[in-house]
Parts: sequence; structure tokens; C-alpha cells
Amino acid sequence: MKPINLNEKFGKFSKQWHPQQIAVVDDMQVLLAKLKGEFVWHKHEDEDELFFVQKGTLEIKFRDRTETICAGELIVVPKGVEHCPRSVGEEEVQVLLFEKLTTQHTGNVISERTQTEYPKI
Repeated sequence: MKPINLNEKFGKFSKQWHPQQIAVVDDMQVLLAKLKGEFVWHKHEDEDELFFVQKGTLEIKFRDRTETICAGELIVVPKGVEHCPRSVGEEEVQVLLFEKLTTQHTGNVISERTQTEYPKI
């Protein structure tokens, strides 16, 4: 057991939209990701997904609205809810994700951004 420095971990990778695993808590994983631009519309049928914004501003589009999450804020996307994350403006967004180990990166959608394994940093 040792403290995990998020800023140090964010400094270890640069690829956007490719989460990196930093910890496992029971059957949940803690991931870090850098985001810029728009992701893909998708949903996770059986898992909730938590987004905590460390730096920047994130928008998550839902079919009926868009929510803005600023640095220091988090949002939980319930299972089965279709969503599309995107960064705001030109600034890269740094997020911490908390989700089950079984959660698929792009949920019910396969795209060029789909990642099947998360590197451990």
C-alpha cells in the first residue's frame, strides 16, 4: 500500500482516449484518461461509470441533454444510459474513471477507439 500521485501518473502517458489502470478495488478499477475532442456514442448495459474531472472541462452528451463537468466535479452515468463524452474547447481533459473490471471501453459499440485491455501504470 502506497499513495498514488495522480499528477505523476498522468505524466506517464500521452495517448488520448486510452485509459490507464492505476488501481483495483475489489471488482472495480480506477483508470486515468486524457481526452480531447469527441468520443463515440455508447452505453454499458450492466455497469455504472463514474467520471471525475481532474483537469479541464468535460461535457457528456445524453440523448435528452448535455451535462458539463468541471475540474473537481464528478458524474455517474447509470448503466444502460447512452452517452457521448467530449472535451470542451481546445484544452485536454484529464479524468479519473471508476468502473467494474468487466466494463467494456466503448460499451455496446466497436470503433477504432475501442481498447480491449488497459495498461497498468
